[in-house]
Amino acid sequence: MLAKDSALAIAAAVREGKVSARAVTEATLARIAALNPVLNAFTAVTTERALREADAVDSARAEGRALGALAGVPFAVKNLFDLEGLPTLAGSKINRDHPPAARDAALVEKLTAAGAVCVGALNMGEYAYDFTGENLHDGPSRNPHDPTHMTGGSSGGSGAAVGGRLVPLSLGSDTNGSIRVPSSFCGIFGLKPTYGRLSRARSFPFVASFDHLGPFARNVQDLAASYDALLGHDPDDAASAQVPAAPVSPSLSHGADGLRIAVLGGWFARQGTPQAYDAVARAASALGATATIELPEVERARAAAYVISMAEGASLHLDRLRERPLDFDPAVRERLLAGAVLPGSWIVKAQKFRRWYRDRVLAIMAEWDVLIAPATPVPAPEIGQKSFVLDGKEMLVRPNIGIYTQPISFIGLPVVAAPIPTPGTLPIAVQLIAAPWREDAALRAAAVLEAAGVAYALAPVV
Repeated sequence: MLAKDSALAIAAAVREGKVSARAVTEATLARIAALNPVLNAFTAVTTERALREADAVDSARAEGRALGALAGVPFAVKNLFDLEGLPTLAGSKINRDHPPAARDAALVEKLTAAGAVCVGALNMGEYAYDFTGENLHDGPSRNPHDPTHMTGGSSGGSGAAVGGRLVPLSLGSDTNGSIRVPSSFCGIFGLKPTYGRLSRARSFPFVASFDHLGPFARNVQDLAASYDALLGHDPDDAASAQVPAAPVSPSLSHGADGLRIAVLGGWFARQGTPQAYDAVARAASALGATATIELPEVERARAAAYVISMAEGASLHLDRLRERPLDFDPAVRERLLAGAVLPGSWIVKAQKFRRWYRDRVLAIMAEWDVLIAPATPVPAPEIGQKSFVLDGKEMLVRPNIGIYTQPISFIGLPVVAAPIPTPGTLPIAVQLIAAPWREDAALRAAAVLEAAGVAYALAPVV
């Protein structure tokens, strides 16, 4: 049994003694060694740690102790998560000079406590300010369905590692779309939880007021199981909410029964490719969506998200910009410098609008349980591609990949990205958007799409 198998299948086999955690880990490390030169997903492979953790799982089983829900399951994390003994790169050159982390990130600790085995750190866009998966310092992560194409970012290595079946689970972050975009481009499931649901403690921030952390997987059951393992209030994260959360996995069998489902039109039905709209139509049909609705002022929401991202990101990096400007990717540096000189009145207006917009959207969400929208306007562009053309209009790749994701993460709603195969070789995803704290509704909808054969992870070509 290999890491290319499902997480829950691996855990069941380890618990039943059909395979050892060490054997799974060794097979995973061999697959990483063989395929990472193609995909460039990993920036560090933690071989000694992984084997030590696998042996601990096997010892626990031999002694008759209870094993966790993810016993022996390999996973890897975006390199903005602290991993004990490694510097936390956050995709940057500057952070390479930092001392090694003294303790794992909170979510890494939770997966390890559930018996999962950490095999390494993953490539990402510099300081998470990226939608492409192209890193100037470590090279681009590469799409497992066509290595000449982007993974999406900024959690590009997380998408490539799961999409390429190097590991069954990974962790990433999502500020403006950095879980949902790689999910769409790499053809896997991803969960951006409600803002404040999962702890961000001991991870490198980008925009603290709407940074989220969450999992990637190749099927909904694995995604739900990893989410369940990550739950819990954490006083080490000031944004961590004390909202009760029952495990989601048991609810998946309920299907779409009782869920009120609609399609997002307006902004979300413009500026996309036929593949994006076809994916939404297929998901809507399978879920029995009963209406098409519009959110108010979505374009302004996206503009406000940009303003806040630029301002908070610039504030975080101001000392680094002063002291080591030439060590930034120039594209990242320029955006951060622009954020540093934004007029204060713009930031105030953006925050006021954000509150107004959130109130209006939550009023709409009181009438619906799940809203369906495209995740990206296009399947994965080629690495290095600067623009794409839609309806005769040229659109720059970097700022426009997130046109459908930014207005949602901006107000902290939970979203599952569900991969929909297209007639071509590259997949695309839909967003299944729910009200705050209703990850269960989004995951149930994703499970229905998977059971209907509408949403599923394609086998990689690598």
